[in-house]
Amino acid sequence: MTVLSRMEFETLVGQELGLSEWIEVSQQRIDEFARCTEDRQYIHTDPNLAAKSPFGGTIAHGFLTLSLLSAMTFDMPQIAGTTMAVNYGMNRVRFISPVPSGSRIRGRFTLKSVEAIRPGEIQTTTDVVVEVEGQDKPALVAEWLGRRYFGEES
Repeated sequence: MTVLSRMEFETLVGQELGLSEWIEVSQQRIDEFARCTEDRQYIHTDPNLAAKSPFGGTIAHGFLTLSLLSAMTFDMPQIAGTTMAVNYGMNRVRFISPVPSGSRIRGRFTLKSVEAIRPGEIQTTTDVVVEVEGQDKPALVAEWLGRRYFGEES
């Protein structure tokens, strides 16, 4: 993991921060997400019915793909002195193509802006593309807002 000073991080605006490692989206992961969210639609949880759908098999929930962004960010450069980082929201999210059960996904992150909110707090805007291994079209594109807090001014 790369750790940068806040000033170094801010110089990356407009640049790609990097690619995350691949994450497998297994049927077990999809089923656990379905149980947790109570979204048990057959295209996610019933391989026999889903095989007859336009998808040809089960697919991940769009919100499962979205929720994996947090894990993907651990592979991106971190800012020294950060005491807490939180999701602030999304300006936009689009689910472009399905994520078939058993496939692997990864995130591509580009830092769009960094804004000082108050001393010791910044807001980042990051463009995210979630790629599906072996597919041309991404699974997801989003503009993600995050807040980072610092104990000492970094």
